[in-house]
Amino acid sequence: MTSIHTTIIPISVITTCYGRNGHLYNLLSSLSQGSVRPSEVIIVNDDADPERLAQYPLNIVQIATTDWDALAQNPESSTINKTSDTGFDIGRNRNLGAARASHDGLIFLDVDCIVASTFIEQLHNKLRIYPNALLMGQPRYLTRPLTNDESLQLQRGQLLSTNLDKLSVYNPYRYNFAAPELDSDATAIEQTQDYGAFWSLCFAISYKQFEAIGGFDTDYLGYGAEDTDFSFSARALGVDFYLTNDLIYHQQHSVYRPPLNHLSSIVINANIFYDKWQQWPMGGWLAAFAEMDLINWHTEQQTAISVSRKPSKLEINAAHYPDAPYV
Repeated sequence: MTSIHTTIIPISVITTCYGRNGHLYNLLSSLSQGSVRPSEVIIVNDDADPERLAQYPLNIVQIATTDWDALAQNPESSTINKTSDTGFDIGRNRNLGAARASHDGLIFLDVDCIVASTFIEQLHNKLRIYPNALLMGQPRYLTRPLTNDESLQLQRGQLLSTNLDKLSVYNPYRYNFAAPELDSDATAIEQTQDYGAFWSLCFAISYKQFEAIGGFDTDYLGYGAEDTDFSFSARALGVDFYLTNDLIYHQQHSVYRPPLNHLSSIVINANIFYDKWQQWPMGGWLAAFAEMDLINWHTEQQTAISVSRKPSKLEINAAHYPDAPYV
């Protein structure tokens, strides 16, 4: 049961996953131990153990990735294409979660997030001040997975932020707020015109604006570009975009540099994005694929990318970095 001393705030947290329940349980532990708790946590997920979920002092709403009843509270919602194939798809699942939300304030978290103790409180406060904006938090990246003992400490509220700080680094390829000092402004926020910096790992938006944007475009399949498409759609509507220093810790998992394991979906999504916005997303990855003669592409290209060949198993294995903190 939720402690009577814990403040519950009217905001909906939304996450989705399949087969990554270890990450999910760490995320729920961190949400349980925050300075405030969200009034609901919506999990679009088919395989988390309901008995395990019941152990957290949170109002958890678990819905299936095929659950069109999510439209019940918002029958006029335009964010879900009900004729689409309903296999696991991160953009569609986020749309499903948003459609089920009880509150106008939405915070989206990838399942491999661990929120800092003040993250929900501070980002909620900023959304109240900037109700028409798109707000994104500040990630740090754990350099290794949490041990079972550390996960237990996290669940008990005994894993301090200082420990997580020591275990994590910033991604030097993304914008980062300066490392906070003890007397720094804990509520730092900065507007930017670089909508390409948006990443849906940890962001907040009102349901009204999410609906106006149209949610995540479900034409994108699998991995890549749906984040940037969402932020470009926000920009096209004149939605202000702010970066904040509200901190999450990204749980470490293996990556591919470049992501050869996602070559097909990256090419498909890059072509969809170019047709829509007349510019190429994911330029670094496309350049790496072109350098390996996997695709025909250059930066000024105005025709669709085609795959010249598939990467070999040896090439994919060589691109695998099991201990890297970020792509």
